Amino acid sequence: MRVIRAFVDRPLTVGATVELPEDAAAHLVRVLRLREGDACVLFNGDGSDHEARLVSAGKRGASAEIVATRAVDIESPLRIMLVQGIARGEKMDWILQKATELGVAAFVPVSSDRSEVKLDAERATRRHAHWRSVVVSACEQSGRSRVPDVASPQPLAAALAALPAGSARWLLDPEATDGIATMPAPAGIVVLAVGPEGGWSDNDRATLAAAGFGGLRLGPRILRTETAGMAAIAALQARFGDLARGAS
Repeated sequence: MRVIRAFVDRPLTVGATVELPEDAAAHLVRVLRLREGDACVLFNGDGSDHEARLVSAGKRGASAEIVATRAVDIESPLRIMLVQGIARGEKMDWILQKATELGVAAFVPVSSDRSEVKLDAERATRRHAHWRSVVVSACEQSGRSRVPDVASPQPLAAALAALPAGSARWLLDPEATDGIATMPAPAGIVVLAVGPEGGWSDNDRATLAAAGFGGLRLGPRILRTETAGMAAIAALQARFGDLARGAS
């Protein structure tokens, strides 16, 4: 039986009745056609699923009563931060959606020398809000109760300066000699850098190398930006995370 989940960005406690945000109410009532008394699951990123039932459902909104709370622990033991060269339109949405499903813990969208997408301040703010909504929707679908952080889009050099200290850092490079099969097991956060459609420029590569990034090769073929990151994330999760782990 499918569990109907919705994100609510507010505190959730057993016994409380909460007004659902407009987007959550629209999804539950207008799209899924839930009615008063129907069950659903709400989450707010605190690591728990909050079982609820609708106490009102109408054209002007909906509210739900929290009836139980249970901790959800399906986060990967491998914490991957994806530094992603900003891709065009639906490609970027696809990257964020699938990487969330694969367990990525944080996203850092970056502009670089060969970026085809140029964002002024207003567009950057809108895109950031949209990207977060894509990640939230992917959490709703995949059962995650912790929402990955999505940083505001920023230049590559600024993003690298703010990375967590002590993290293992790798950039995808078809000319590298190291591969995932031979890389050492990471002790903490793994930062994975994937270039935009045009790839990393020589200047970008020098900036990444100065920030401690080593090259990582995925195989003999050159992959598109929306393919390369997903292939690397899946391989990393299979080797060091929980993608290939059997049920306990």
